[in-house]
Amino acid sequence: MASSKDVAKRAGVSQPTVSRVINGSTNVNKATIEKVRRAMEELNYRPNLIARSLKQKKTKSIALISGALHNPFFCLDNDDRKCGKGTWVSDAGLLGTRQRGVYEEVLKQQVDGIVLSSIFIDDPIFKELEHSKIPFVMFNRRHQAGGNFVEIDNEQAGALATNHLLELGHSKIAWIGGPTNCSTFHGRLLGYKKALGEMGRTSWIKETDTTESDVIIAVDQLLATDEPPTAIFAATDAMALSCQNHLMNKGYRIPEDVSICGMDDIPMSRHAAIQLTTVTHVATKPMGQFAVEHLLHLIDSPKAVSETMQVTLKPKLIARHSSGMKN
Repeated sequence: MASSKDVAKRAGVSQPTVSRVINGSTNVNKATIEKVRRAMEELNYRPNLIARSLKQKKTKSIALISGALHNPFFCLDNDDRKCGKGTWVSDAGLLGTRQRGVYEEVLKQQVDGIVLSSIFIDDPIFKELEHSKIPFVMFNRRHQAGGNFVEIDNEQAGALATNHLLELGHSKIAWIGGPTNCSTFHGRLLGYKKALGEMGRTSWIKETDTTESDVIIAVDQLLATDEPPTAIFAATDAMALSCQNHLMNKGYRIPEDVSICGMDDIPMSRHAAIQLTTVTHVATKPMGQFAVEHLLHLIDSPKAVSETMQVTLKPKLIARHSSGMKN
C-alpha cells in the first residue's frame, strides 16, 4: 500500500507539501497540486482516515452514514434532537463505489460520533474507524470483528418469513435481496435457504442493488423461469412494495397469484390499501433509538469506551393481506 512518502517521491516534492495538498491548503501552486494529485492517482493512494480524524472538541453533532436512502427504513428517531445533537446524514449506498469518499467527508465535518448503517461484513473501514477513536455504533449492520451494533436476528427472520410462506402451501418461493456482503442480506438469505432446504433452486435467488429498477428486473427474470415462484420473500419492505406494484401492473393478483412477504414493517407496509405481510423486531423502542442512545453515552462518557453494546433483537412475523394460501 502506497504512503504519502511514496507520493512525495513520485511527484518530486516534499512530504509536507503532499500533506498540504491533501488538506486543501491554498499555499501550494496549481502545478504542484496537479503533480501531487497525479502521483496519488497513479499509486492508488488514499489519505489515511486516522490522520484526518476528528479534533477532540465537541461539535454537538453526530453523523448517520446510511444505507441506500431510497429505503425508508434508514431513518433515525428524534432522540438525537432531544439530547441537543444535530444529525449530519450521508448516503453511502450499497455497492461501495462512493463509500471511501463519504467517510472522508464525514470526518471533515468534525462530528462527535457516527451511526453507521452501510458497513460491509469484512469492511476495512472498521479498523480505521476504531483507530481514529471516533465513537461509532453500527445500526442494522454488523462487522465480522464485532464492535458496537444493534441488529435483528437476520437468519431467524429469513427462516420465519420463509416458513410462513411454506405453511401457506407454497413450495416455489423466491428470495429477492441486496448484496450479500452486508450482514442483513447475508443472514436473511441463509435463513431462507435453511427453511426451504432441498426444495430451493438457485434460479429463485435474486441479488439486486435494492433499487426499484433492479428489483423489477429480478421479478421479470423469476416470471420467465420454467417454474416461476408462487411466493416471494423480499428482504426489505421497500423491495417487497416494488415487487407488489410491478406484479399488479402486469395483471397479477396479490396474494391469489403471488404471495409476498417483506421485512422491516415500514409505515407504508401498514397502509390499508397495501397490508404487506412483513417481519419486524421485538423491542420496546425502534432499532435506531438503541444506536443513538448508546452513541450519545459513548460521546458523553469517556470511560464508556470499553462498554461494548451488541444487541441482536428477536424477529416476529406480522401476517397481513399480501400473503395467502396457495391456490
